[in-house]
Order: sequence, then C-alpha cells, then structure tokens
Amino acid sequence: MSATVGYSAAVERRIVAIGGGATGEPLRDYILELSGRRRPRLLWVNTGMAEDARGALRIYDFFAGRADVSRLEFFPWPPQDLRDFVFHHDIIFVGGGNPANMLAVWRVHGFDKIVREAWDEGRVLAGSSGGMHGWFEACVTDSFGPELQGMRDGLGFLPGSACAHFDDEELRRPFYRQLVDHEGFPAGYAADWGVGLCFVEAELVEVVTARTDGAAAYRIEPGLETPLDTRVLT
Repeated sequence: MSATVGYSAAVERRIVAIGGGATGEPLRDYILELSGRRRPRLLWVNTGMAEDARGALRIYDFFAGRADVSRLEFFPWPPQDLRDFVFHHDIIFVGGGNPANMLAVWRVHGFDKIVREAWDEGRVLAGSSGGMHGWFEACVTDSFGPELQGMRDGLGFLPGSACAHFDDEELRRPFYRQLVDHEGFPAGYAADWGVGLCFVEAELVEVVTARTDGAAAYRIEPGLETPLDTRVLT
C-alpha cells in the first residue's frame, strides 16, 4: 500500500508549536486527534538533542497505546529511502535541543524539503522547544553557547519569529523583547512551557495547554506584548 494514501495537497496544513515539553495527556491527545486517525503513526525526530536514547524511551512511553511510534535517526546515517520512511507516518514530532545543529543536519540530508512536502500533503507537524523554533523564520536560541542569540535561519514554514520557555527561563522574555523592540528582529510568538500554538495554513487558530496555572502564549511586536486567549485542555 502506498505511504501517501489518504493525503493530498487539498488537506489543511497543520503545525503545533509547543513552548517546551509536551506537558500532560490532554495536549498529547490534542496532537494525535489532529491526524484524524484512530491510532496514528508518529515519527519522533530528536536531532537537536543528538538523538538522545533516553528521550526516545520517554516518548515511546508517553504515546504507548495511543500511537505507533517510530524514530528517525541521522547517525550514523539516515534510512536509505528517507522520503518513503517519513511519508509512512501521520505526525512528525520534533523534540528540543539545539535548533542550529538540527537544521544543519536536516539540510545536508534533504530532510527540510521532505518534511515540507509531507506538511504540504497534510501530515501534522509538531515541535517542542527547539523543535518549535525550527518551523519559524527566526527564533531565540542558545544554540551557539550559554548566552541567548537571535537566529534567522529557520525553515520558514511559519512566518516571523518564536521564543519557547517564556516562563521557565527568566532571560528569554527580556531578550526577545529587546530583539523585536530595538534590533529589527521579526515579530512573532512566545510560549510558556507546555503551551501549544496550533497553526492551520500558517495562521494561528488556537492556543492550548493542559496547565491550569495561567500559562499562556503571547504575540510579540515592537513595543507590544499581547497575551493570547488560551484554552485549557481537559
């Protein structure tokens, strides 16, 4: 059976960008339900954390019984037919870590183009922390050392910039605001830990979280930080 059965360019393109973690079963189930499959096939990609095996085990446990999880590894080399392997899945979920290194590896192997094609044909993309950042044009990152920097080398599936960990790393908020307010950095979105921004056709349609402590996402523009309505999942 063809790996592309059930997908076409007519299907809406969806991305869930999470500000860190994948906190709580309700957010997990929200992502799975976007696939429209009873038991979706999920591809876990954790290039940014050097394909840490412990992280993969946590993902297998987290999605156990709800999705069939596979893991994409680029080391020592990727699958021989990378496109066919990717297209066998309904959801592509990208973990955190170092987005600069992640994107460099992806581009060398052509995964950036493959994942774009998969998205264009209707597969759900999701990413947390560094995995969130990769979908945007630009991001706030510590990819190059302990000090935060602005990076403008994202995939650009989503317009503008992104900043994860908005509430759990105290330097992120002032640094992101400085970039956007005074250094010509693209406007964009910030998200607290465990908060997901759902985009359809690159337009934000909903902000969701399983947290009940007021966690939120924000639209960041020059001189303006706007809290976004956030739906608590149960």
